[in-house]
Amino acid sequence: MRKPAIIVAVLAVIVGMGIAIYVHYAPTPIGKIMAHPRDYESSETRIAGKVTSRASMLLVRYFTLEDGTGEITVITDRALPNIGEKVRVRGRVVQAFALGSLQTTVFRESGIE
Repeated sequence: MRKPAIIVAVLAVIVGMGIAIYVHYAPTPIGKIMAHPRDYESSETRIAGKVTSRASMLLVRYFTLEDGTGEITVITDRALPNIGEKVRVRGRVVQAFALGSLQTTVFRESGIE
């Protein structure tokens, strides 16, 4: 009678660890970030989606990432991904510009996964 209880306990631990890993590594919907950007400013987060545009200016490289819930500009120091490419990135949300009611929220990339 003890073996089934031990097996159930071990399976519960494995499932719990799997859920914790998924929650930690699952990308956050961009629409959720854009609705409440301040909630994501202080912690590293992950996003994923399709690259819809890209640009390289004198000192700044960036691309736009869209995931079906919204889109966000991703600032990077790395080589730019191709338009149409699906990427996962990790980084932090940054308020790049604010003037009165106008504001621009961007994602400062710290790594591509």
